[in-house]
Amino acid sequence: MNIAEIQTAVDAEKAVHWSNEGYVIRKDTLGQYLIVFEHNGSAIGLTDRSGGHLNGQEEEFFLSDRDV
Repeated sequence: MNIAEIQTAVDAEKAVHWSNEGYVIRKDTLGQYLIVFEHNGSAIGLTDRSGGHLNGQEEEFFLSDRDV
């Protein structure tokens, strides 16, 4: 999934994950997209500071049927 696909899915309240289902993509109250490790709440930005490069490979992001 690319940046736009991920953001669109998150905005549509779909469950988007990175690498495995322990990592979930969330949008915070400031409108930032974050990769959050659910077990401890650790988070990094979905992209680098420029907003143009994912923190991960496109093929590592996926949708699941889990509730958001």
